[in-house]
Amino acid sequence: MITDIKVDTSQYMFAMEMAVRDYELDYQGIVNNANYLHYLEHTRHEFCRQHGITFAEMHRRGLDPVLSHVEISYRTPLRSDDTFVSCLSMRRRGPKFEFIQDIYRADGEPVIKATITVACLENGRLSRGDTLAEAVGL
Repeated sequence: MITDIKVDTSQYMFAMEMAVRDYELDYQGIVNNANYLHYLEHTRHEFCRQHGITFAEMHRRGLDPVLSHVEISYRTPLRSDDTFVSCLSMRRRGPKFEFIQDIYRADGEPVIKATITVACLENGRLSRGDTLAEAVGL
């Protein structure tokens, strides 16, 4: 658990605390860009889990949310021993879902701003993803 967080998460539907692990760093001593995708995905999975549905459960039901677009703006790099807050909001755009995901260092400094677009397949066919929408209250 992170203490002394200076991030206002009230504008988000979900927020979780995390810490940088040394193996996520590149030669410059900053988090490798690909690891931010892992942080974002982990946040989406935990968001769904807290709403009572896991990605494994969705798959067993024949529902598979798949990425269709990722847009990330990198602001400030994370470094070894940094703690951070990964925040998420979600909206529905027709048959797709947009996850607005931002990461902040514990001191409030913005790290990344991202929009992740997800389409839902049900039994291999594009769907509106009503199961996901219902689970998260959209």
